[in-house]
Amino acid sequence: MAQHPHGHGHGHGHGHGEVRRRWWHHVTHAVTPHSHDSADRFDTALETSRRGLRTLVWSFAALLVTAIAQLVLVLHTHSVALLGDTIHNFADALTALPVGIAFLLGRRVATRRYTYGLGRAEDLAGVVVVLIIAASAAFAGYEAVLRLIEPRPVQHLWVVAAAGLIGFAGNELVARWRISVGRQIGSAALVADGLHARTDGFTSLAVVLGAAGVALGFPVADPIIGLAITVAILFVLRDAAKQVLHRLLDAVDPRTVDLAERAASEVTGVRGVDRVRMRWIGHSLHAELAVAVDPALTVERAHRLAHDVEHELVHQVPRLTTAVVHTEPATGADSAHALLAHHRD
Repeated sequence: MAQHPHGHGHGHGHGHGEVRRRWWHHVTHAVTPHSHDSADRFDTALETSRRGLRTLVWSFAALLVTAIAQLVLVLHTHSVALLGDTIHNFADALTALPVGIAFLLGRRVATRRYTYGLGRAEDLAGVVVVLIIAASAAFAGYEAVLRLIEPRPVQHLWVVAAAGLIGFAGNELVARWRISVGRQIGSAALVADGLHARTDGFTSLAVVLGAAGVALGFPVADPIIGLAITVAILFVLRDAAKQVLHRLLDAVDPRTVDLAERAASEVTGVRGVDRVRMRWIGHSLHAELAVAVDPALTVERAHRLAHDVEHELVHQVPRLTTAVVHTEPATGADSAHALLAHHRD
């Protein structure tokens, strides 16, 4: 019985890759995001990290422009609600920093101390983003309650509404971009950051609805809507936290495990597949599994068969970059396992 680790890189660089590097395509893709299987285009961790970094840079720029535009309008309206939304958008732009740092760390090669590399830094960045979403919910709720206790007049309502629309459009644009790319490259942190941008868009929209309510003679409309938006942010927080928690606990889609089992079992010479384990490291999947083979195979032939299994897995399972294949005889392996378990006890 031998264990065969394989970490070959299988690149699938199609002509679309060069087009995606163009600035205009980034903008149009953000406006109309598509749901394509990333396995066909982004197989290496380096390429996905680059794509994630480009997404963060451009989305950071979009949010920064949005916040600056709102700040200019704040100076003309003196709206406390709009000021809070503007500060919130500045904070949202800054959430790109922990995710960007995680992408950079994930590109470092493995060392004797960090034998798997630093891809798990993305999970820590996802935790930071979740905490920022929680802080956003707390801030929005605090402002709404404070406005109920201490009502304040809002001036230039049409300007406030316009600023809220600008904030909503900018955040929704960035949210769609980050969520779409995050799902394509398998980055839970980037998806969580996109969900955070979406919550900020809801907050900006609340400014618009609040201004409309005040214009209609209901001054308490602004804080009431603010409380409702706080509840909506909490729901988004729940979804983002669940996704990040699943990643921290090495959860994978069971359908991906089924796909890996089928792919391995279809390789000629494999008589059975057992003990399939998979985990995310950054935005790349790693797998370990055992395959039963003919007991009469030589070590060299079993090693080649393990290579065949690894090759098939990398090409069929999206975002899988490494597979550790353990070959064992189709007969007699159970007794060896039982003996090992006995010695452990």
